[in-house]
Amino acid sequence: MNITLTVASFILCTGLVGFVAWWRTRGMDNTDSQTYFLAGRKLPWIQVAGALLLTNLSTEQLIGLNGAASIHGMVVMAWEVVPVFALIAMAWYFLPRFWLGNITTVPQFLEQRFNATSRRIMSMVFIITIALNILPFVLYSGGVAMSTIFHVHTQLGISESASFQLMAWSIGVIGSCYVVFGGMKAVALSDTLYGAGLLICGLLIPVLALVKLGDGDFLAGLIRVLHHQAPKIDPVGGPRSNVPFATLFTGMLFINLFYWCTNQMIVQRSFGAKSFAEAQKGILATAGLKLLGPLFLVIPGIIAAEMFGATVIGNGDLAYSRLVDAVLPPYLVGVFAAVFLGSVISAFNGGLHSVSTMFSVDLYRGWLRPRSSDHTMVLAGKVFAVGIVVVSVLTSSLLGGSSEGIFTMMKQVMSAFKLPLLAVVAMGMLSRRVPAWAANVSMILGVFTSILLNSIWGDGFLGFRFDFSTLHIHWLHLAALNTLLLCGFMLAVGLFVRVLPGAARVTRTNAATAPDVDLTPWRGLRVASLLVALGAIVFYFALWRLVRAG
Repeated sequence: MNITLTVASFILCTGLVGFVAWWRTRGMDNTDSQTYFLAGRKLPWIQVAGALLLTNLSTEQLIGLNGAASIHGMVVMAWEVVPVFALIAMAWYFLPRFWLGNITTVPQFLEQRFNATSRRIMSMVFIITIALNILPFVLYSGGVAMSTIFHVHTQLGISESASFQLMAWSIGVIGSCYVVFGGMKAVALSDTLYGAGLLICGLLIPVLALVKLGDGDFLAGLIRVLHHQAPKIDPVGGPRSNVPFATLFTGMLFINLFYWCTNQMIVQRSFGAKSFAEAQKGILATAGLKLLGPLFLVIPGIIAAEMFGATVIGNGDLAYSRLVDAVLPPYLVGVFAAVFLGSVISAFNGGLHSVSTMFSVDLYRGWLRPRSSDHTMVLAGKVFAVGIVVVSVLTSSLLGGSSEGIFTMMKQVMSAFKLPLLAVVAMGMLSRRVPAWAANVSMILGVFTSILLNSIWGDGFLGFRFDFSTLHIHWLHLAALNTLLLCGFMLAVGLFVRVLPGAARVTRTNAATAPDVDLTPWRGLRVASLLVALGAIVFYFALWRLVRAG
């Protein structure tokens, strides 16, 4: 490997993206909260789509999902295809209600609907889980990838653990710079540039891998994988598979509804759109791009299983890294390194910017210092973000070693802490009778009931399980059950509690304070929604027919 060429191309690509982000945002006043948190509500649809995609798409997907595919096969593609329906729900149902409330954070919606306590609880849950769950997983998977693909420990003459820590701190520092000095505009712009590069490079890897498997013949490599890995090509999982098909309609759907419709990391990008129509267009564009996800987030894992053998790969987390290391030409290593590291940084600074936003808007000005100026509020968010970086880097060193891989572990933790929030937001939109105290209890109680259900009837929670029950239920079904129980609890309370006068309901009149926001819906919403929904269904059916045809 020509290390000089690799380093030069890496520095060139990384520097170019950083320069463009700085150049396009150099005149912006980031002491203004609207500019810093929502890019002044001036993002076009393509930047909304790029920010949505790159905030979601990082190494916990590239490493984690491909790792899961190397063990369990195409059944894990549900994590990429089911989001299409969640994004449609976001564009049609959730976004209008958020947009009409003229909010910066999802917790603000809960204050409008319930009370200030609801807002604070949701903000604290978001901040804690992003700092201890999302960001550490991004750093861990990024460290694994960079150390394996680019041999950082060998090039620098240090241990693997030291190289991982070095990469984790590097990602944290670079991500902090985007968040502290650039704000949301810089984050969204870099996401768009890195997103284009990641799609190209991501699609290139399986092509090169199949050519290598076929000794220079792409078609021969494809036939070899289809023949030897036929059981893993089947997208319909049985009851004992990693993702049983029935879970697509229960926990899988609920987790994606939370992630794409109520997760501050994601929805904040759509809040920054320059119009309601642009936000909807960006959301549906993201749905269309998600259909490409299995091509570079799932299939490479199956190819890696064929190339190296599942027993050699181990728990799966090294599958994608080893595949890239085996097939990537030396002259593309630097470019791929820049794009790959850029995807890590994009996901990291996306989460970090959301943490900064919620702390500043919901906790600092919304609770601790209600009369603080925009400048003071933004500064407080930046300082808090730096502290979160330190916590996340230290937490990332504790991850790894799960037999299911990092992706499944991350989703299990997410379902316990985040699905109660989905239940509360959904009930806040669907029913006017649910009182605030029932919503607040549900956000806290739901975490413990989720852990309890998984400990009794599931595989346990982070290794802890009661052994007195022989009944086993898949954790995705339990996630849906927990969500429905919480919704049932809130509805039951609402039936017996008098509706308070003026129970909050977000209506079009709430938008009166935002005269610059265009509330006209996108004309192509119906057609685009139908096309991406049909695309998801056809994708599943085509693979299923391919396997059945032999």
